[in-house]
Amino acid sequence: MASAPPPAASFSPSEVQRRLAAGACWVRRGTRLYDLTSFVRYHPGGEQLLRARAGQDISADLDGPLHRHSANARRWLEEYYVGELQGDPQGLTESEAVASEEMEKTDPDIVPRVKEVDWDKDLVDWQKPLVWQVGHLGEKYDEWVHQPVTRPIRLFQSDFVESLSRTVWYSVPIVWLPLMLYLSWSYYHILAQGNVRLFTSFTTEYSVQVPGSMFPGLFMLGVLFWTLVEYIIHRFLFHMKPPTNSYYLIMLHFVLHGQHHKAPFDNSRLVFPPVPASLVIAFLYAVLRLLLPEAVGGTVFAGGLLGYVLYDMTHYYLHFGSPHKGSYLYSMKTYHVKHHFSHQKSGFGISTKLWDYIFHTLILEEPHPKTQ
Repeated sequence: MASAPPPAASFSPSEVQRRLAAGACWVRRGTRLYDLTSFVRYHPGGEQLLRARAGQDISADLDGPLHRHSANARRWLEEYYVGELQGDPQGLTESEAVASEEMEKTDPDIVPRVKEVDWDKDLVDWQKPLVWQVGHLGEKYDEWVHQPVTRPIRLFQSDFVESLSRTVWYSVPIVWLPLMLYLSWSYYHILAQGNVRLFTSFTTEYSVQVPGSMFPGLFMLGVLFWTLVEYIIHRFLFHMKPPTNSYYLIMLHFVLHGQHHKAPFDNSRLVFPPVPASLVIAFLYAVLRLLLPEAVGGTVFAGGLLGYVLYDMTHYYLHFGSPHKGSYLYSMKTYHVKHHFSHQKSGFGISTKLWDYIFHTLILEEPHPKTQ
């Protein structure tokens, strides 16, 4: 029989105030206290939003408006539970105390944090590489992979292979922007010579000249082309649902994207590492060169390469940035947060919602209850 969890610690209002004065970020939910000091930089809504609520009851914020937090977010909150409040510094009324007790009894997401590893819950050994373990999860994999953690994860046993699966965010512009600029310069000069023709049939009988003035349009077409590629890869490859009886497809899904949903704030896995990214980029270049004249396909590819860099930088910022409320990036950040925590079957756009609109996978705004 499993041993009962240790009794919860108890903190007086003055003890909580001392920690707040020292810079800690403690919040409460009813009488339950949570130390979010180590979490504030990961908070999807931004660090300042969370620090502004230090010492406060966040029950209303969890339920919305403006945003009703998902079951995953509530479950995640419980990882930071530290104990109970003896009394409320603002005066916890008797009715509030009763409501707090009822919440603990009826809310399935409230589970006291236990120091020991619950193997039935975690399902994997976090001290070992995960890739060779996740395939055994079978029908439990889909639910497990969408319950995020803030702990670091290791995919592979080999240090060399593991290093290829990680990278710093600035490796993306350092590696790919020089190539984009070189290709843009080269193909613009080829187009400017006026010798490039685009065939409108499978014969050379019908063709149109492609002048240098077409370069900006072809380049921007490449940027738009990437946003479509981004959407297709994210929706149909990254979010494929592997068969529960396929060990290797589950493992492949975890390597491609599942590990990002399991550890969404691992900053070494938020952008594509150069080596695996080069395989996708080389494939797209080969396809464009096959379908279009060299200078035309190359110009579109250069625009797509810029689109890819902007995509990866945007993705990193959506996880760790704090955009101004009302800005485009703020709306994309809240959109991406919903995708991670409650709408994994929709909201596939990272840099734009355009293709979500077109293909009807847009995450709809939550209706807010009317105030009396």
